[in-house]
Amino acid sequence: MSRIDDLIKELAPKGVAYKSLGDLVRIRNGRDYKHLGEGEIPVYGSGGVMTYVDTAAYNLPSVLIPRKGSLSKLYYVDEPFWTVDTIFYTEIGNQLVAKFLYYFLATQRLEEMNKAGGVPSLTQGELNKVRIPVPPLEVQREIVRILDHFTELEAELEAELEARRRQYAFYRDQLLTFPEAGVRRVPMGELAAIGTGSHDTQDAVVNGEYVFYARGREPLRLDSFDFDERAIITAGDGVGVGKVFHFADGKYALHQRAYRIVPNERLDARYLYHFLVTDFSRYLAMTSVHASVTSLRKPMFENYLVPVPPLVEQKRISGILDKFDALVHDLSDGLPAELNARRKQYEYYRDKLLTFEEAAA
Repeated sequence: MSRIDDLIKELAPKGVAYKSLGDLVRIRNGRDYKHLGEGEIPVYGSGGVMTYVDTAAYNLPSVLIPRKGSLSKLYYVDEPFWTVDTIFYTEIGNQLVAKFLYYFLATQRLEEMNKAGGVPSLTQGELNKVRIPVPPLEVQREIVRILDHFTELEAELEAELEARRRQYAFYRDQLLTFPEAGVRRVPMGELAAIGTGSHDTQDAVVNGEYVFYARGREPLRLDSFDFDERAIITAGDGVGVGKVFHFADGKYALHQRAYRIVPNERLDARYLYHFLVTDFSRYLAMTSVHASVTSLRKPMFENYLVPVPPLVEQKRISGILDKFDALVHDLSDGLPAELNARRKQYEYYRDKLLTFEEAAA
């Protein structure tokens, strides 16, 4: 920070001017690409790269701003590209370093500028009003250098974490694959009590005392509980069918269209959790005869075959997988914790670096 402070004192001792985005850049609409041939030039839409073509429309550094959809998902491009009409591109004048603008806009709540009632959307008129600090170019370049360094460190941690996740998936599949003749497979209905809850999503309260498992990936909260046990929880319908599993250990409340699976003494609960996470989507794909499964019924759980090795082996497997799971998912430990801390550090310094004392008009 001292380098930035020194530059500000030297080059902008009276503060930094702020200008409207429309006075600094030209915001342009994208165009259709379907008349172009296949190639290596990326075509950007509001969700990212859609395809690749053989023609570039723009090859200057630019910041791409979604016009519809994910309004806060910005892109910085410094190679030839093409954009469609769901995302703006910017022609940046000589007062701004393109990546400085990218980093600054990333701190703005562009989604709050949505003026549409349906699909979120931005207009050029609204964007043109956004106030942008314009420190001297040398200051902008130094800020970009610092934030690029933070971004690179974060990317290295993400790559290492992804490698750990692949390693975890490999060992999980190895540990949970059993020979047909060596391990008996038993319908889950004989191994666990299976049922649903009684609550609806609207019952949730913001700071409830107990965890409330609904049908989504993120649990809710409630001031009362239904069960006190170790159980596997999964959605009965919706987008989480066969994909989202939670492990309950203690008091919790349950949605009326979420299922609780409580193993009996023949199964280690964590072993069953890991096996369901690994295998249940495969079972659904087989039983649905290639149709999309949008809801589950109790017999589908009861008929699901679970391999049942000796209990001591189940606990050995779950112990190994619990350690791997913590390494790749636990935000309080290991790489996830380090990555989470690095992101918070980055956001802190980014906000600090991009906050300037405004020069008097």
